[in-house]
Amino acid sequence: MNKEEAHNILTFLQDAEQLKNVYRTSWTSQGQQESTASHTWRLCLMVMVLEQYLADIDITKLLKLCVIHDLGEAIGGDIPAIHQTENAQKSAQERKDLIQLIAPLPRAIRQEITDLWDEYEQATSPEARVAKALDKLETLLQHNQGMNPPDFDYIFNIEYGRQFTDMVPLTAELRALIDVETKRNASHVNGYNE
Repeated sequence: MNKEEAHNILTFLQDAEQLKNVYRTSWTSQGQQESTASHTWRLCLMVMVLEQYLADIDITKLLKLCVIHDLGEAIGGDIPAIHQTENAQKSAQERKDLIQLIAPLPRAIRQEITDLWDEYEQATSPEARVAKALDKLETLLQHNQGMNPPDFDYIFNIEYGRQFTDMVPLTAELRALIDVETKRNASHVNGYNE
């Protein structure tokens, strides 16, 4: 690595630090607003602890997909899941932000990150489908265990991301367990009745 490449990589890493400052509409169990970086951390932890149940999955590739899936949010911020259907441009804008963020990196690394991000976004591989499913499960876990505001909409979570979590038998099984708590929370807070 030459001095310019080293400088450019450090610039990218400094810019990517913004994910620690991008807040989501999830709350921790201690009542702090969750950052995109902390969401990504637990998503990667999920991959690690579930590895033995993902026999036909390239774990390194899966981890890479998880690490980069929200990278563009370092520039554009997070759009809450409940508002994503209203924002048809979310994917295009997030990809544009990703391209801007990774611009200092060497071409080969930029290409790898862009290819992985596209693969994730389009769910074109088994690893990308697992990453999308686990991403939704991590969000649901956080919503269920977080110290949420009194008007938190648990009903939205009952169907949130189901098209992804149901694609993978392991995540469908985990989703069924998470759904029990989601429905209980929805009945207590939102008056949900199955």
